[in-house]
Amino acid sequence: MRRRDFISFVGGATAWPLAARGQQTARTRRIGVLMQYAEGDPEGQIRAKVLTQELEKLGWKSGLNLRIDYRWAAGDRDRFRHHAADLVKLKDELVVAVSTPAVKALQRESKTIPIIFTQVSDPIGQDIVKSLAKPGGAVTGFTNYDRTIGGKWLELLKQVSPSMRRAAVVFNPQTAAYTQLYMGSIESASSSHTVSVTAAQVHDAAEIERTLTEFARVPGGGLIVMTDVFTSVHRKQIIDLAARLALPAVYPLSILCCRRWIDVIRD
Repeated sequence: MRRRDFISFVGGATAWPLAARGQQTARTRRIGVLMQYAEGDPEGQIRAKVLTQELEKLGWKSGLNLRIDYRWAAGDRDRFRHHAADLVKLKDELVVAVSTPAVKALQRESKTIPIIFTQVSDPIGQDIVKSLAKPGGAVTGFTNYDRTIGGKWLELLKQVSPSMRRAAVVFNPQTAAYTQLYMGSIESASSSHTVSVTAAQVHDAAEIERTLTEFARVPGGGLIVMTDVFTSVHRKQIIDLAARLALPAVYPLSILCCRRWIDVIRD
């Protein structure tokens, strides 16, 4: 399905701005947002604020002609499932899904509700879309990176720390099974940079502390922190710990601009 067709819900999202300007008394439209962050997470609040601001530029104001139902999963699989079911029951006309677990949870609940995703790695391999050119179904959005970016992360880390001889790829296999997508290019680049690569699998806060502390005991180490719901939720702990242990690190994300979501809605 073409992206423009995909977003044509009840007369078309492309008509929303015109309706908003010309008919402020029109019925309230409703969208959902399933976030990977906790509600109090500053980054999650920044994304929510930007999304609201960009919608207002198109004439859609929360409380006037638009309702946005936010749900915050805090990286918890049970919360993703619960909130996805809740948003489907609310009959939102469209849901913005932030992260792979958010998309997968929504897809389990509904095959028809339009979903715009962001921060999703390997959407084809995870059976989220049929192809990048023609997603198919009721889902479209933005994938994080091409698989070759892994080698670039290692290259950048080596530039930051030329004496580095060991790199640990930090991720939670329960939330980032797609890490293998990037490991191939990381390992391919490791020989030319004379760096040995290991997978540092972490499942909770205690394991982050233990794994990184153990890794730092041998000099010449660095970290590649994967794009992952878990590492995003625990980013402060990882960043602070890397600094305390003097481990150079490469992180995948800063802020993915919510304007990209708006571009899809508008198209």
